[in-house]
Amino acid sequence: MAKKIDIIILSGLSGSGKSTALHTLEDLGFFCVDNLPILLLPMFIDLCQNSTFDISRAALVMDVRERNFLKDFQPTFEKLRQANHAPLLIYLECADTVLVQRFSETRRQHPLSESGMVLDGIRRERALLKEIKSMADSVIDTSEWNVHELKKTIEKYFNGISKRDMAVTFLSFGFKYGVPHEADIVLDVRFMPNPYFIPELKNSTGNDDRVVQYVLRRQETREFVERLEGFLSFQLPLFEREGKSYLTVAIGCTGGKHRSVVVANTLKDFFLTDRPGVSSHHRDIDKE
Repeated sequence: MAKKIDIIILSGLSGSGKSTALHTLEDLGFFCVDNLPILLLPMFIDLCQNSTFDISRAALVMDVRERNFLKDFQPTFEKLRQANHAPLLIYLECADTVLVQRFSETRRQHPLSESGMVLDGIRRERALLKEIKSMADSVIDTSEWNVHELKKTIEKYFNGISKRDMAVTFLSFGFKYGVPHEADIVLDVRFMPNPYFIPELKNSTGNDDRVVQYVLRRQETREFVERLEGFLSFQLPLFEREGKSYLTVAIGCTGGKHRSVVVANTLKDFFLTDRPGVSSHHRDIDKE
């Protein structure tokens, strides 16, 4: 059975911010394509649905740059909706005066300004896209935003449509081999009892149940982990709110084989119930 694909089609006036919106969606985890010919849209959706790759969300910019866009968009779009694909059509709008200013600043040529006058091209495009605008699920007016405000506002808008959870990695390491350069948060668990000094546990790792029980047997260790769970439960959504896509929480002990591994796995198991993007990695577990 073909998998469900969320499809967002971005259209609208040239200079209204479609490229910014597409880049924003790419950052949110969408597979993105700019200027796909409209007649290839059904094939594109079928390929995504039957692909072995993990494509569950896709976004496309489709506009007047493509020769057959105006002629073929409406019938193609309606066929897709009748076939229960239900793509979401977002139309980006902007005031004429602002578009003229944007084109003058970038020195780009408007795709429909055959006379060389940007305003003529804008007015012609607006008239041609009137019907497509009426079909849109949502119209976003970008007139009041500079490029940074535009990106932030569109990101907030599309986060409401389809939000990708921040990927969180709990990374164990040994301080003797250095702090991981990719770490966003570094935690030191060298205060915990060290299984290295227990002969029957020395050659095991934090993946061994005996080591787990040894490390977590003390009340202060369990309390430390519980406080970490509460602290990170508070902090992770704040990182996501600021648009962070990846977070690495590094947990270090002396050699990276026992205590840090146990804590990294424990935190991963705790957060995995609500966050599918959580994983653990043990950098130094196989080192001597």
